[in-house]
Amino acid sequence: MYFFRADGSAAAGAGHLMRCLTVAQELQKLIAHPDEVCFLCAEEASAELLRSRNQQVKVLGTDPADLEGELPVLEQVTGTSDNIFLVDSYRVTDAYLQGLHRFGTVFLLDDMQQHSFPVDGVINYNLFASAEKYQELYGSGIPQYLGAPYVPVRRQFCETAQEYTVTDPVTDILITTGGGDQDNIAGEILRELCEHSLKGCEVRYHLVAGRFNPNREKLEQYAALHKEVMLHCDVQNMAALMAQCQLAVTAGGTTIYELAVLGIPFVCFSYAENQEKLTEWIGIRKAAGYAGAWHRDPEQTLEKIGAWCLQAYESKKLREDCYETERTLIDGQGAVRIARLLVMAGK
Repeated sequence: MYFFRADGSAAAGAGHLMRCLTVAQELQKLIAHPDEVCFLCAEEASAELLRSRNQQVKVLGTDPADLEGELPVLEQVTGTSDNIFLVDSYRVTDAYLQGLHRFGTVFLLDDMQQHSFPVDGVINYNLFASAEKYQELYGSGIPQYLGAPYVPVRRQFCETAQEYTVTDPVTDILITTGGGDQDNIAGEILRELCEHSLKGCEVRYHLVAGRFNPNREKLEQYAALHKEVMLHCDVQNMAALMAQCQLAVTAGGTTIYELAVLGIPFVCFSYAENQEKLTEWIGIRKAAGYAGAWHRDPEQTLEKIGAWCLQAYESKKLREDCYETERTLIDGQGAVRIARLLVMAGK
């Protein structure tokens, strides 16, 4: 069996689940028996999202913050010792991964590049992933799959990218802050653009509220009072929604890569430490707009978002430059490459 271990929540968002889902869907195309792919989740909320995408899920009924505590349950669930695991969690510990080895081969999706974990292979697809750092951590004994070739972008983005071009004027702007957004950052950005930075501009705002967003009612109330605001919940075809827009505002994470595949000009920001490296990388290389760290200075970040959106609204040249740069970042085949790694490990 191929097991994907990931969770989602209002605090953690849906990023871990979605990137594993992308790999799982590619894996199912490569193996003879797609029903040999299964997700393991601590709670029912994560399982509901995966079932809505036609994935097999086993709910462990454990504390998502205590992965070591689930090992006895996994022994009952996994059965044999020849499984393949892809683990995607910031809660992993050495003891957990060592325990998981009793049930099969273990690969880890890692963003932080700070610790050497006891795994059979480590994957960090981020553009900032440092081969030198991973050599320092793991040496040559553990396979390391790093950088742009392994970015797991859903196939819908690669297909839609063939149709997207930069157009004028800007009529539609996308706002997305991840699957959770406990602090209603999306609502703050929406107000900034509607009522201040782009006030008076003829623009429609497409705000994406993720499955775990606890502020959906507030957003619905705002949208009801502003005809230019469209609220999108539990979006199935994000590529098609993005392709309607000439600009985007996004938090750090896989959404940055999805926008880049299409070439949609965007301004990004971080709202947690694990998002800082990617958003800063984007800013240093001027691949798109960078507004800073919301969790460190929300007022300044909000101001920079508004200023960049106004500048991009007024300048087709800026949007064309973003388009050209973004399209060079990744090729969109990362999920297929990771799936092939898992297949090879199972042989």
